[in-house]
Amino acid sequence: MTTLPRIAITMGDPAGVGPELCLRMLGEPRVLAQCVPVIFGDAGVLARVANTCGPAMGIGDRHLLPARHLLPAGPEGCFAQKVPVPFSPPEDIIPLDDWPSACRQLRLPAVVDCRAIEASSVRPGVISAATGRASYVYIEQAIRAALAGEVAAVTTAPIHKEALHQAGIDYPGHTEIFAEKSGAARTCMMLTSEAITVSLVTTHVGYRDVPELLTTPRILDVIELTADVMRRLRGRPPRLVVCGLNPHAGEHGLFGGGEEETLIAPAVAAARERGIDVQGPLPPDTAFVPDRLRETDAFVSMYHDQGLIPLKLLAFDTAVNVTLGLPIVRTSVDHGTALDIAWTGKAKAESMVQAVLLAARLAGR
Repeated sequence: MTTLPRIAITMGDPAGVGPELCLRMLGEPRVLAQCVPVIFGDAGVLARVANTCGPAMGIGDRHLLPARHLLPAGPEGCFAQKVPVPFSPPEDIIPLDDWPSACRQLRLPAVVDCRAIEASSVRPGVISAATGRASYVYIEQAIRAALAGEVAAVTTAPIHKEALHQAGIDYPGHTEIFAEKSGAARTCMMLTSEAITVSLVTTHVGYRDVPELLTTPRILDVIELTADVMRRLRGRPPRLVVCGLNPHAGEHGLFGGGEEETLIAPAVAAARERGIDVQGPLPPDTAFVPDRLRETDAFVSMYHDQGLIPLKLLAFDTAVNVTLGLPIVRTSVDHGTALDIAWTGKAKAESMVQAVLLAARLAGR
């Protein structure tokens, strides 16, 4: 029998929708058919979320977690004898210190209990330093496990950047954390779906900062990283399109500072010399028209919204975020913490399902 890969899933910000997405992954048939999901989070928070919105999530008494595993969770005190959580005792909750020795024999879905936050202190939908710090702990521990070969890949639930900053953790987002912690020399963010795939040369920066961050080597790195992963996913040489920065791709220098001629076009030419099938720089307003969309495997965008507006228009619920260039596989949902619906059971899980499935697929290649 083929052994399924263990995929670490970080719980994200405890005050957001991450905990309920993680609960769904522990019982999602499509996920369980392809991998062993391992949640890096807080068991107390997961149990409290299940107790709060389990019925809305469709979690019933078919999967029960014995109360002996749970800590008190808030004003409601200790949990009742039956809490509807889709775990499979006895390999359900593993203390963080026990994980390195327990992971090798793990064959069932599990939770690595990081105990990074007291469950009773979490207020759903409220930004806080405590939840930001906890979300960072889950990421750190999942990265460590991946680098140690204890899991085959990492999939991340959403974090809140303001909460991170309140905790004194000065990273723009997941991508930068993974790059630094894994020692990656070059990385980029790619978002992919059946409808469209885009990679970003710059990510979480203001528009006025974009031009000075564009360099020919950086653009070439993103083209090469995108071509490599798309070749793995498609099983053939991919077709790429590179967007210009300015309206009409600069109109031969009439708009902008000549970025197309001096920075982007040289990167495209260098990529072609290396055997990559790539066009550009093309005007951004016509790069994503239907005919070109059908013929293109991936688009390279110069800044965040240039690529993410068409992506979220076409694949809001199904797109997956992938960090390219890491020594480990990392995927993520393509949405945020959704604080307005946190702990209500209303969060759509399809992006998380697709992220886990893609992580398992990439881990096997």
